[in-house]
Amino acid sequence: MRVDIAHSIEAFGREEWNRLFAEELEDWSYYRAVENSGLPEFSWLYFGARDDDGMLRAAVPAFVTDYRLDTTLSGALKRFADWLTRYFPRLLRQKMLSLGSPVSEICHLGFAPDASMDEQQRLLGAILGRAETYAQENRVRMIAVKDASAAQDALWATTAKAHGLRRQPGLPTAYLDVPFASIDEYLATLSKATRKDIRRKLKSTAGLRVEWRSNLDDILPDVMRLYLSTYANAEFNFEELTPDYFRGVPRELGDRAGYASYWLGDKLVAFNLVLHDGGRLLDKFLGMDYTVAREYNLYFYTWIENVRRCIDLELGTYQSGQGLHSLKRRLGSRLSANWLWYRHRIRIVDAIFAIIERVARLDRADPELAALLKESKP
Repeated sequence: MRVDIAHSIEAFGREEWNRLFAEELEDWSYYRAVENSGLPEFSWLYFGARDDDGMLRAAVPAFVTDYRLDTTLSGALKRFADWLTRYFPRLLRQKMLSLGSPVSEICHLGFAPDASMDEQQRLLGAILGRAETYAQENRVRMIAVKDASAAQDALWATTAKAHGLRRQPGLPTAYLDVPFASIDEYLATLSKATRKDIRRKLKSTAGLRVEWRSNLDDILPDVMRLYLSTYANAEFNFEELTPDYFRGVPRELGDRAGYASYWLGDKLVAFNLVLHDGGRLLDKFLGMDYTVAREYNLYFYTWIENVRRCIDLELGTYQSGQGLHSLKRRLGSRLSANWLWYRHRIRIVDAIFAIIERVARLDRADPELAALLKESKP
């Protein structure tokens, strides 16, 4: 067995890569779109483990970036980190190699369909070993795994721990099952208070209209304005997307990608990039005009439109991604935990991080997240 590192997804055949990721929307084509988007401050890597016959047995995308250690901090800790950054600009920035992607829903770790659990552990161990060698050769200080999903938790808990990585909670992914024939049938499953609240909010959306389209090329400047407004208002920011991302995803994925554009008269006030297949709709990015978002309850309007889209296309699952998990749970979603695994390659620094992480965990100020994570103990 050997583990190769490539700097382009094109080093792998489309079919051999996708074979390891059955029914995955964020597939080879999606990663090529990401790779060609020119996202600032990221360089791309792809790890592939092959057997002696050259058959791809495991693969995972990865990236290298200068990571701000205060990315997921909030409140007083965030203000303290901002103060430190003003006087010591490099203190909270560390060069990091992370498995996963800054613009994927989870860390996509794929295996050949016939790989046993024992083989999966060996393959992942070999990939982590190769990542450590790459980090040493390229003076990378941190090794991480971004958004390891609960579905592979047992695998990560065994293998990542063996390589000295510790885990921190990430934001959970929200899924809404959509067995409904109408929006009214969906609303009937919610609590009386939530149902009443949504109906009241939807009354304020008179005058809004939605158009589904295959690309946003003719309105891209307005799209970027809305995206950057949403980016600036987000509690946690990591990557900043580019116009080439929003052009490239539908170009690469074809009819598996689409945009909902929301209009108030002739003014674009929101847009939503979604991916979909025969069973699932994945909400990737939402951009809104915050000068009218509250007045017209844009978030709820887009939520209901996505549920309606699932119903129209007979899609059984609406995956609304990360963030706002308490609200999404109130809207009927179930949550699935995600984890960040990491370690610093300098032992004394890693020991300090192990102390700091106890007070900087996302779940310390979020009882609902804490309760969810108790279900995913390593």
